[in-house]
Amino acid sequence: MTLILGIETSCDETAAAVIANGHEIRSSVVASQIDLHRQYGGVFPEMASRQHVMAIQPVIEQAMSDAQAKWDDLSAIAVTYGPGLAGSLLVGVNVAKGLAYGRGLPLIGVNHLEAHIATNWLDASFQELPFPLLCMVVSGGHTELLLMGGYGEYHLLGSTIDDAAGEAFDKVARMLGLEYPGGPAIQRAAAKGNPASFSFPRARLDHRYDFSFSGLKTAVLRAIQQYEPSLQRPADKVPRREGADSQSAGASPRRGARASGSRPLHPKTVADMAASFQAVLVDTLVTKARQAATEYEVHGMLLAGGVAANQLLRGRMKAAVPVPVCMPPVALATDNATGVGVAGYWALIQDRTDDWDLDVVPNLRLT
Repeated sequence: MTLILGIETSCDETAAAVIANGHEIRSSVVASQIDLHRQYGGVFPEMASRQHVMAIQPVIEQAMSDAQAKWDDLSAIAVTYGPGLAGSLLVGVNVAKGLAYGRGLPLIGVNHLEAHIATNWLDASFQELPFPLLCMVVSGGHTELLLMGGYGEYHLLGSTIDDAAGEAFDKVARMLGLEYPGGPAIQRAAAKGNPASFSFPRARLDHRYDFSFSGLKTAVLRAIQQYEPSLQRPADKVPRREGADSQSAGASPRRGARASGSRPLHPKTVADMAASFQAVLVDTLVTKARQAATEYEVHGMLLAGGVAANQLLRGRMKAAVPVPVCMPPVALATDNATGVGVAGYWALIQDRTDDWDLDVVPNLRLT
């Protein structure tokens, strides 16, 4: 049996998991910092790294205990080394290096985006799909469409040229006066709204598989200003949510979701705007995925990243894409260490391990 300890500290979740044979979760422990960062409207990088230092040892110990695993049972230690916040990544990488060196175990550096994709390996139905496969990673720092030719083989078809999908969720949520994180808050508000209430634009790009959500975000701001002209704070002031995918994902220590002195929007207006925004963003993602799946004649599609937890996206993707669509359970869509362990397993059986000079790469790319 091959047991991999996966460690994840790329943003504001301290996580560890033990994975058996690349597809069985023996344990998964996540210490979230969401409540800590909520007062700032986004991830505060220095605070995140300090919390990782305090949480990582008990999280790893709990993961090993839950898995009923001893250190001698492990085959390797895998850890996220990028992309993400430099300070956060350093905590995980240095702990993983120390444990691997002290225990005489192989060390495996894992790309955070590949870890998101790898959570789909936990689904037995996915394991039967032949390559090539289409992958869509949608998170706070990334929106990428990839063609996967094999394990670890990725070709970038398109990516965001400005805001990522999760980043747009966070910024619009803050403009609407909703709480952090923005994705779940928008989804809850949208459930009470009419998605046809507002006609928000869809970006038209020369490269058909690239994405752009800044125009959509600005359109929401303009609509809000029609109801409350005093709301003049630009949406770009809102920090990114998933710093795990962006080095610049810091938040300024400023409380409150709305501009000082502005009146809150009526709850029905908020719900309608949230629903209309969500519908356009999801439709953009689904349309491009459907086109790419047909053009490249893939055998299946993998959806991954924090935004993959969005219920509208999950339902629309399965209904519209003409091939089997695999996606992780909602609980595994956001940052955790299970995908790190799965990706580590495939790297190990392909003899892809790292030396002790493994360093963090905050802007690491997948392709």
